[in-house]
Amino acid sequence: MTGLGHSEHAERPSGPVGRLRARLVGVLRAVPIRWRILSIAALNSAVVVVLVAMIWNGAQVLGSAWDDVRQVRESDRILALLESETGRLQNLIHRYINQPSPDLFAEILLLREAVLGTLSNRAAKDPMLSGSVEELERTTDRFLNGFGELRSVQATIAKTYEEQVQGPARDMAGLYSIIEGATGHRDALIWPSLGKSREAFTAMLVAANSYYLSLSTGAADDARRNTETIEKTIPVMIDLADNDLQKMALRRLGARTAALREGFAKLSEQLASRTELLRNTIDASQAEAIGAIDDLSGKMRQREQKAQETFDRTLADISRRVLTIAVIFLGIILTAGVLIALSIRLPLQQIMAAMRAITLGDLGREVQGTKARDEVGAMARAVEVFRENAIAKRQTEDELRASKEKAESALLELNTAQQNLIDAERLAALGGLVAGVAHEVNNPIGISLTVASSLARRSEIFEAQLRGDGGLRRSQLEEFVQSSRDASQQLVANLQRAGELIQSFKQVAVDRSHAERRQFSLSEATDQIIASLRPVLKRSPITLQVDVPEGLLLDGYPGSYGQILTNLFLNAANHAFADGRAGTIIISARPRGADDIEIIFTDDGAGMTPDVQRQAFDPFFTTRRNEGGTGLGLHIVYNLVTQQLGGRMMLESKLGQGTTFRIIMPRVAKGGAQSTESDGTSQWPNRTMSST
Repeated sequence: MTGLGHSEHAERPSGPVGRLRARLVGVLRAVPIRWRILSIAALNSAVVVVLVAMIWNGAQVLGSAWDDVRQVRESDRILALLESETGRLQNLIHRYINQPSPDLFAEILLLREAVLGTLSNRAAKDPMLSGSVEELERTTDRFLNGFGELRSVQATIAKTYEEQVQGPARDMAGLYSIIEGATGHRDALIWPSLGKSREAFTAMLVAANSYYLSLSTGAADDARRNTETIEKTIPVMIDLADNDLQKMALRRLGARTAALREGFAKLSEQLASRTELLRNTIDASQAEAIGAIDDLSGKMRQREQKAQETFDRTLADISRRVLTIAVIFLGIILTAGVLIALSIRLPLQQIMAAMRAITLGDLGREVQGTKARDEVGAMARAVEVFRENAIAKRQTEDELRASKEKAESALLELNTAQQNLIDAERLAALGGLVAGVAHEVNNPIGISLTVASSLARRSEIFEAQLRGDGGLRRSQLEEFVQSSRDASQQLVANLQRAGELIQSFKQVAVDRSHAERRQFSLSEATDQIIASLRPVLKRSPITLQVDVPEGLLLDGYPGSYGQILTNLFLNAANHAFADGRAGTIIISARPRGADDIEIIFTDDGAGMTPDVQRQAFDPFFTTRRNEGGTGLGLHIVYNLVTQQLGGRMMLESKLGQGTTFRIIMPRVAKGGAQSTESDGTSQWPNRTMSST
C-alpha cells in the first residue's frame, strides 16, 4: 500500500510549491505529449546548431595549426630518413674498403641514388627544408665524391698488393722449391738455414695478408721482421750451397726478397693514405652532414612546439566557449525537461497506483485522470476498462477453479484405472501361464496316479495270494516283482517330469512376482520361459527355434526378461499367427561388444503396416479391440526394456513378411526395480523406433 499512499499524496499537493507544480502540469497537459517531446528535440537541435557553428569556426584555426604540426613532422621524417641513409652509406663504404665485393658496390650505388633522390625530390619540395637543401646537397656531394677518390685509391692498393707483394711472393715460393730440389739430401749443411728461411717466408705471407685485410700494425711489424730474417739467411745459404743451381736460385731469391720489401713498404704507404682519406673525406663529410641535419631537426622541433602551443591554445578556447554555451542550454533543457517529465510522470503514477490496486485485488478503487484529453488520459481510460474486465475475469476464474478441481479428480481416477489395467494385463499373462503349466503337470500326475492305483491293486492281489492256502509260486513272485519294477519306473519318470515343470514354473513365477535383481544365465532363463510357453505351442501350429549360446551372463531382473519374452510370444501368437496360421518364431541372442547383448525375436507372420508400427508401443493401442485386446503388451515390453533394463528396442516389419524385434540391453542392468513406475502410472515411451 506504499505506492497507493504515494499516489494519494501526489493527487493532493500541499503548499505553494505543490500548487504551482500542479498548475504547470495542468497547463502542459493541454499540449499533446508528442509536441512536448518535440519541443525538447527542438531545444536540442538549437544547441547542436550553435555548437556546430562554434566548432566549425574553431576547426579552421585548429586545421591551420595542425597543418603546421603535420608539415613539421613530415620534414622531421625526411631529415631522419637522410640521417639513416647517410649513416648506412658510411657503414657500407667501410665494409667495402675492408672487403670489396660487387654486391656491396651495387648496394652503395643504389643507396647513393636514394640519398640524392631524397634530397632532390622530397627535401627540395618541402617548404620548411627548401632553404637548407643546398647546404645539405653540397655536404652530401663531398661525401659521395670522397667515395670515388677512395675507390680509386683502393684500386691502386689492390694493384700494388697483387703485383708488388703477391707477385714476388709467388716467385720466392718457386725459388724455394728449386733450392730444395737442388739439395740432394736432408743432411746437407744448407738445410737448417733453408728451413729457417722457408718458415720466415710462410710467416711473412700470413702477416702480409692479415695486414692487407685488417690494417693491423702488429701484422705489419711481423711481415717486416720476417722479411729481414729471409734477407739475413740468404748470404749464409750462398756460402753453404753445394752447386751452381743453388747459388743462382739464392741470388734470385735475394733480389725478389728486396722487391717484396719495397712493395710491402709501398703498400703500407698507400694503406695509410687510404685511411687518411677515409677519415678526412668520408667520415668528416658524413659528420658534417649529420650536424647540419641535427641543426635542422632542432629548428623543426622549435616550429613544432610553437604550432603545438597554438593548437592547444585554440583548442582550450573552443572548449571553454562550448562548455559555456552547453551549460546555459543544459539549464534551459533541464528545466523544460523536468516540467514535461512531471506532466507525464504524475499522471502515470496515478495510473500505476490504480494498476497496483487492481493487481492486489482492490477492484473497487476507480482510476484517476480518465477525463484528461492527452495520451495519458487515454491510458487511464484503458486501465479503467481493464479494471472492469478484471472484475468479470475474477468471476470467471472462480467458475473455472471449480471445474479444474473436478477435472483433476477425474484425471486421478483415470490414472488409477490405467495402472489397474496394466497390473491386470500382467496378472492375466501370469494366469495364462498357470493354466498352461497346470495342464502340462496334469498329464504326468494323472499317469502316476493310474500307475499307483494299478500297483496298489496288484499289491492287494499279491497279498491275498501270499496268505492263501495254495501257496505262492515262483512265477507269481517274479511277475509281481517285474510289474512292481515297471510301475516304479513309470512313477519316478512321471513324477520327475512333473517336478521339473513345477520347478520351472516356480522360478518363473518368483521372478515375475518379486522382480529381484540377480545374476542369471540367459540360456537357462530362456529355457525356463520356453518351458512355461509349451502349452500355447501345443495348441497352435507354431514352430519355435531358440539359438541362445551358453555362457551369456546378465546382472539384472530375470522376471522382467521373462515378461518381455512372454509378451512378445503371446503378441505373435495372437496377431502374427491369428486364425490358426502356421509359422516359425526364432529367438536368438549374441554378444554385442564388451558391455551389451543383442536379443532378436523374429516371426514370419502377418507383419505390420506403417501406421501400426508407429503406434505399436503406445499404451492401449490394439488392432483387436473387439476381440478383448487391451493394447498394453508391447507397451509393457517397451517400458521394461528401456527403463528397468536400461536398453534399446527397435521394430522392423513389412506387411506379409513378418516382424523382427531387436533388443539391445547391457550386461549389467542400468534401471531399477521401480523404474517403470514413478507416480503410480506407467511411463509412456516418448519415441518408437521402427522401419517400414
